[in-house]
Amino acid sequence: MTSSGGADKKVAAGICGILLGAFGIHKFILGYSQEGGIMLGVTIGGMVLSLCTFGLSAFATMAMGIIGLAEGIIYLTKSDEEFVATYITGKKPWF
Repeated sequence: MTSSGGADKKVAAGICGILLGAFGIHKFILGYSQEGGIMLGVTIGGMVLSLCTFGLSAFATMAMGIIGLAEGIIYLTKSDEEFVATYITGKKPWF
């Protein structure tokens, strides 16, 4: 893998998406601070609310985890050129 033009972020973003996707770490790696903040806020908010509502708000946290997992897999299955064109050059923040 070459490190030209942002392809070096592909593996880091993909693995973080799979392992820590609910927290939006992969979004911060790619420079999408607003989207990463949304994922982090929904996850933390869902965790706090699930303590107050006896787990009913855990669906928000699970949804963020599923989105992160899907995005991590998508990142890792794209070629370097496709990844750079879509997420670095094209600035596509979601999926």
